[in-house]
Amino acid sequence: MEDLIKDILRFRDDRDWSQYHTPKDLAISIALEANELLENFQWRTSEEAVEEKFENIKDEIADVFIYLFLISDRLGLQAKEIISDKLRKNKQKYPVNKSYGSRKKYNEF
Repeated sequence: MEDLIKDILRFRDDRDWSQYHTPKDLAISIALEANELLENFQWRTSEEAVEEKFENIKDEIADVFIYLFLISDRLGLQAKEIISDKLRKNKQKYPVNKSYGSRKKYNEF
């Protein structure tokens, strides 16, 4: 994972784009790319979208990941650490005995 992040940062730095990568602008970019991902599913079933738009779906997922790594770097966050912390919190909010097979939110148990 570290090599991948280094590749992303090198790509950015080779183009002198870091100057534009404020947390606000990176957050906006994440939302925009996530919406581009959603657009692949608009007016299609999940199955149709995957069948018809699979390559574009992959590209949009990659774009979201890239921007997530960029904002994490900008804020001095380690992806592995913050994901592990969030999973720990979610385990407390969604204990297996209450959440298994349920789509209810933690405050609805």
